[in-house]
Amino acid sequence: MKPDELKKSSQAEIRARFDQDVERFSNLETGQQTTMDAPLTMELTTAAAFSLNPKAKAILDIGCGAGNYTLTMLGKIPDLDCTLIDLSLPMLERARSRVGCQTSGRVEIVQGDILETSLPQQQFDVVLAAAVLHHLRLDADWETVFRKIFLALKPGGSFWISDLIVHDSAALNTLFNKRYAAYLIELGGADYQQKVFDYIEKEDTPRSINFQLELMKRVGFTETEVLHKNGCFAAFGGVKPISMP
Repeated sequence: MKPDELKKSSQAEIRARFDQDVERFSNLETGQQTTMDAPLTMELTTAAAFSLNPKAKAILDIGCGAGNYTLTMLGKIPDLDCTLIDLSLPMLERARSRVGCQTSGRVEIVQGDILETSLPQQQFDVVLAAAVLHHLRLDADWETVFRKIFLALKPGGSFWISDLIVHDSAALNTLFNKRYAAYLIELGGADYQQKVFDYIEKEDTPRSINFQLELMKRVGFTETEVLHKNGCFAAFGGVKPISMP
């Protein structure tokens, strides 16, 4: 592990923070206000999933929080079986309550780190991962998780990410960090901007879109798509082939 990664928040620290933030994350406008275009990317990823998997029966929501993405998916495909994974038990309990009111399908909650959580193979039509994978630390961890998700999808299933990203170019990182800083200052002032940047420095280890799309193809996704990108945030995904070579 790199020296800067050793300084990052532990899973226990991340879990403790989210345990205290259930109410805020139950409201998209307050829970994800630091994420640029959060309502748009939630709509785009779920719309893409619906377009590719309109007859979906089962969804996996990784880092589900209070359930906003699954609820949006249920608005497009009712009565899905829903598997919700998160570090925070209070978040999971809120998500199960909210999701359970909107589906007659099975709702299962799993408390844990996706890196360590076993997933059944070929069970899900759609996998969503919103604002969660940036907590993965090592490149090997990213590959482990992407491969696990690929195996968990049914043939023809799709995997959609909405998340914080970095850029492979240092110059572009500088450019988009400045633009993100301006967005945060407009949202809450200079102190708020610094608080968010300090939090990212302490807790997050995002990767670029290029890294993640290449990783998708390495583990078996043959079709990938970028749905949206705005500065330090993007929505993108991949589709598992119907037949394997």
